Amino acid sequence: MGTEPVDFCREIEAYLCRKNDGHLIRITGPSFDLVSAWAQQGVPLKVACAGIDRYFGRYYAKGPRRRPIKIDFCEADVLDVFDEWRRATGVTALARSANEEGGTGEAAPQEAGRPTSSLPSHLERALRRLTSARATGALDASFDDFLDRVAREFDRARGVRGDKRQALVDRLAALDRELLNTARAALDADARSALAREADDELAAFRAGMSTEAFGRAREAAIDRLVRERMKLPTLAYY
Repeated sequence: MGTEPVDFCREIEAYLCRKNDGHLIRITGPSFDLVSAWAQQGVPLKVACAGIDRYFGRYYAKGPRRRPIKIDFCEADVLDVFDEWRRATGVTALARSANEEGGTGEAAPQEAGRPTSSLPSHLERALRRLTSARATGALDASFDDFLDRVAREFDRARGVRGDKRQALVDRLAALDRELLNTARAALDADARSALAREADDELAAFRAGMSTEAFGRAREAAIDRLVRERMKLPTLAYY
């Protein structure tokens, strides 16, 4: 896909058409300006599509579809998914330009937000997602021991306070890293290369404004996110 807003808009228009079962709604006028702004901010195409999917999922959950969906209705979900992507990769939205801001325009680290659920609830959801991934075949039998250890951590999470709670949070971060390393190792060389290329494409709009070290961290985080998505893995770490 091209990086110009017009190319981005064409890709989004085609994706929206598929989501609307072939009903074409042109992205023109204010809608074109809206989607062009996503491109200018560096929203990766796949991230924008995930936001569109999120809106459609909510819309279908309300009952039979009544009308084709316009791209404008998806804006909040696209920006929410973009924000989640930025937090995962550690980059912020693109600066307008070095001239406008009077600076370098470098993409800066994105601070992590506060947890939105309790530790036991977080672990319960994570274990449920891991079990589902195992049941559907996304994870093979080599993950069974890992699932048992996560289940034990869930039992330990009940009522922990103070130093014990922090120790549990530290163990979860280590387990999360182990999960990702194991998942990466389970992929063949072609799959790993494809995910690395996809990560590079997602970060392309930010590359020029990042140091080599910052880009390396963001690239690894982007690959981790893609591995989670591919294998339907939860985030075990609790911040």
